[in-house]
Amino acid sequence: MPQNLNEKINDVLADRQLSISAITRELKEKGFVEHRLVLTGYLRALRDLKKLQEIEVPPSKVYKRLESQEKSTDIYSLIGDQIKNLDMEIRLPLAVCILSKLFKRPVFREELAHLGINNKTVANYLESSSCMVTVSRDENLKLYRSGITRISIPVNDPAYEIEAEDAKMVTMANMVLLETIKDLVDISGLTPKTKQTKLL
Repeated sequence: MPQNLNEKINDVLADRQLSISAITRELKEKGFVEHRLVLTGYLRALRDLKKLQEIEVPPSKVYKRLESQEKSTDIYSLIGDQIKNLDMEIRLPLAVCILSKLFKRPVFREELAHLGINNKTVANYLESSSCMVTVSRDENLKLYRSGITRISIPVNDPAYEIEAEDAKMVTMANMVLLETIKDLVDISGLTPKTKQTKLL
């Protein structure tokens, strides 16, 4: 089993419940090809470890993440949670803008998948007239790929960058990062008890 299969299953089951067939299909799209019986055993093991809930929906079973799991502090999960409800024409360029600023390099397709943005969505967006993202031609892509050790980046995985950054995009990126910090750090006792509507 790949080392980060558990993480991929968690990504696939984010905010939904799926059958073994659906999980197998989605994992295959993400590059994980496992025999259905092996995957079934793995899912049952995760159930036994109280990481997944197994629900009987005759004639099959569906799996969902348990709400009691600790919130992930993985950067992709944190950013992905903040932007998941945005329209894709905003979400994709915003994701590329934020990650490229954080990592100081173009953003690989695999990283977008970790944010919940699939390959088909990226392809459709790149063909749209409102596209703000471009495929990176950075000569250091091979070096960047080999330098990423937390996740596995496929050898020919394309990378993306923002074509033209505007003030609205920077403001939105800053807001996402501020909300991410607030999710990570307890700021109670430092903020007013009444809701402030204006900064000044």
